[in-house]
Amino acid sequence: MTAESVAAPETDVAASPTPPQMRRAMGAFATGVTVITGLAVDREPVGFACQSFASVSLEPPLVLFCAGHKGRTWPRIRASGRFCVNVLAEDQTDLCTRFGSGEGRKYEGLDWDLSRWDTPSLRGVLMRAHAEVSEVHVAGDHDVVIGRVLQLETADEERPMLFFRGRLGVHEEPAAGSAPLSWGWGNHWG
Repeated sequence: MTAESVAAPETDVAASPTPPQMRRAMGAFATGVTVITGLAVDREPVGFACQSFASVSLEPPLVLFCAGHKGRTWPRIRASGRFCVNVLAEDQTDLCTRFGSGEGRKYEGLDWDLSRWDTPSLRGVLMRAHAEVSEVHVAGDHDVVIGRVLQLETADEERPMLFFRGRLGVHEEPAAGSAPLSWGWGNHWG
């Protein structure tokens, strides 16, 4: 990378990156993959795959995730006021695919537990953070959700699932013409 490729153009300061440019550039940052779960007000378990998750504060214990405005699941979790962040292990592609799709019944045939906080807990994950919605900030086409952590559960050490350049895992550059995962850019998440 040269200094010329990093420097902002002097002639067109107002030009913003396009959504495809943002996807490509932000795809260079590898993230973990989570499934945000909750019980809707009607007690139906709901959830969505989410790669935008982070720890915010130790005192008080706070986490955040981002949910797109086009998603159908986040509004149902928000109405309940509580959620669980399930951090996926490298071998849990099935859970990622199940909750990353807008189609099908996500809990159908799936073994899961109801936590003492009334949030669905997925089995075999690396970590669970049970939280209550503390703040929601609108940020462009997403909500930034701040949650106050009520309980943490961790499992044995396993390798995490990573999302990098529109794909699960860190691999060589994809072959020309191969497309990223259809749910990988937030089309169905949230």
